[in-house]
Amino acid sequence: MTTLAPPAARFTDLLAAEWIKLRSLRSTYWSLGASALALVAFNTNAARADYVNYPHYGGPIHRDFVYWALRDAFTQGAALMLVLACAGIGAITIVGEYATGLIRTTFTAVPDRRALVAAKVVVVTAVMTLYGTLVAGVSFAATQAVLDGRGAGVSIGFPGAWRVVVASALLAPVSALVGMGMGALIRHSATTMVLTTLVLLLLPSFVTDTYHWTACVRNALPFNAWVRLVDIGYGTHPFTLVSKYPTTVTGGWVVFGVWAVVSAVVAVVAVDRRDV
Repeated sequence: MTTLAPPAARFTDLLAAEWIKLRSLRSTYWSLGASALALVAFNTNAARADYVNYPHYGGPIHRDFVYWALRDAFTQGAALMLVLACAGIGAITIVGEYATGLIRTTFTAVPDRRALVAAKVVVVTAVMTLYGTLVAGVSFAATQAVLDGRGAGVSIGFPGAWRVVVASALLAPVSALVGMGMGALIRHSATTMVLTTLVLLLLPSFVTDTYHWTACVRNALPFNAWVRLVDIGYGTHPFTLVSKYPTTVTGGWVVFGVWAVVSAVVAVVAVDRRDV
């Protein structure tokens, strides 16, 4: 009697499996929920500080306060926290399976490693995009509501406001994908987080724009791309530090896209080419 081989898993089946795997972890809810609350609180507190100090600001600041309001919508400190949290979540989706040995069972059940990791990439990207959108949107609404108490808040229709929200939202999936790529290459929790933190958080601070080539490296890092995207008044008001070799808004979006795509490809290829 001929035994029929079981049909290969469809990609939609893999997506469903990865979604179940992600949402079944209690740590997923805790990490996403706690970090979201912390980020919104961090941004709202920045707006509250400006609300308190607003009467003491001078005329030039009052005149250009819309730029301050947009900076409060998603501060650099909050962005650093977002990058660290999302990169860690992205990394653990890969590294966690290697650490527990679950990856062997997974690959036995689904020999097509590339399809499996591609499904994981899609699920993580979707979840983190939704997470980033929620955090950025709520932060914008909360901070501007606080500043409205001084008549200094801006609406989402203000020129550049959408860019601040969208760039901040997309920083979440980009960071998560970088974490996944690093995790697929390194496969060790501590080392993955150290190197991911180095690339996403430390290099943007250490690399200067003194020379053209260092400026190119600096501008090509995702965090610095975010900084450029959310600086609506870049080069047009006295509170902006203009780089010697500035990048463009288009360049910032390109950096986001390249890091996301390359990280996803690295995750898929690295898992397929390296043994468990």
